[in-house]
Amino acid sequence: MASSRQLRLGAFMRPVSIHTAAWRYPGAFPDANFNFAHLKRFAQTLERGRFDAFFMADHLAVLNMPMDALKRSATVTSFDPATLLPALAVVTEHLGLIATGSTTFDVPYHLARRFASLDHLSGGRAGWNIVTTSNPDAALNFGLEEHVEHDERYTRAREFFDVVTGLWDSWADDAFIRDVESGIYFDPEKMHVLNHKGPNYSVRGPLNVARPVQGWPVIVQAGASEAGKQLAAETAEVVFAGTGSLADGQRLYADIKGRMRKLGRDPDHLKILPGCFVVVGDSAEEARRKRLHLDSLVHYDSAIASLSIALGTDASKFDPDGPLPEIPETNASKSGRERAIALARRENLTVRQLAQRLGGFSGTAMVGTPAMIADQMEEWLFSNGSDGFNVMFPYLPEGLDDFVDRVVPELQRRGLLRREYEGRTLRENLGLPRPENRFFPKQPDHLAQRDVA
Repeated sequence: MASSRQLRLGAFMRPVSIHTAAWRYPGAFPDANFNFAHLKRFAQTLERGRFDAFFMADHLAVLNMPMDALKRSATVTSFDPATLLPALAVVTEHLGLIATGSTTFDVPYHLARRFASLDHLSGGRAGWNIVTTSNPDAALNFGLEEHVEHDERYTRAREFFDVVTGLWDSWADDAFIRDVESGIYFDPEKMHVLNHKGPNYSVRGPLNVARPVQGWPVIVQAGASEAGKQLAAETAEVVFAGTGSLADGQRLYADIKGRMRKLGRDPDHLKILPGCFVVVGDSAEEARRKRLHLDSLVHYDSAIASLSIALGTDASKFDPDGPLPEIPETNASKSGRERAIALARRENLTVRQLAQRLGGFSGTAMVGTPAMIADQMEEWLFSNGSDGFNVMFPYLPEGLDDFVDRVVPELQRRGLLRREYEGRTLRENLGLPRPENRFFPKQPDHLAQRDVA
């Protein structure tokens, strides 16, 4: 019997695991990031597990850490999401396909066209994760010597969002009449020219793609800074949150949903999915052993580089066996920096210990038996800590197979997870409404009938 609330599950793929040592784990596919056969298998397994979406993280720089650490990273090479996700659309039927798209290093027209195309190619399964790109090394690949300041990135992102969604509304849903007899392909009265002129962007339009199947691809946002939470409350339909404890999750959940209410948005029209690292074992002890073995494969060179990225400063100069010193403000991701500092203070970790934790994965983790993991997910769901999770697999394929073959049946048995998809589009499966076209609002039924008469 289905529960009154159901978990929404995304799969955080980078395009495989987030864990630095995942590719070294026994039985893992070392080349999975750049092997389509493996990625196809993973996507189809996620669909078998009735996941909502394949969430592909993207990055725009390779030289973002010291070479001693970089040479150990499996993420230096991966497919462009705009190439990979349409290919995965062909080999799946229901799985949502979400990718990051930078508002700092892309342009609105190009991004709007790309995601509208993916939505059509997939039959309405696309999602756009709005990122402002916190990595300063990415700026060097786009003609900039310095990264754009943090709050300015979010100001630009808000205008970028308005332009992209305006372009998606360029055409009424019934604009393309394709009347062979008269030779009229589209109705000019149902085409809108955006003519946007703002402080950062000037875009005429219209978009040269019909309105997306979903109206708009699902809007996803991941920032947890004050500016990020405000952007999420104003625009997002899914939030990928980086939290630690259940209490942290509850505070973020109440904060963002509270902001939505003040803005007049329905809080149910946004799903908050914290990242959750899941390791499954026959017993709690076996699951812990798997986690410890995986973390032991993280080299210290990689660990200290991960800490440097999180803090936005060179951590290699710190005393490895001393406490974390005071860290000044930087232009890097504020939420990531604050989480790292809070973890060090909360658990009294040395720099070395903190680096080892961050070098693997330091966020929310559920390590145990299928029943233990289901217990924790159920508690988060019913105590307003989340609407579900963006699941991170420790290694692939085993970690993914363990979750789908062992945890999913337990969640389904409890009525917490669907047994069949609700619809064909990502919006239908997430329980999100289709946005109305701002330029061609749907007429009330009685007016539409009068016009036809």
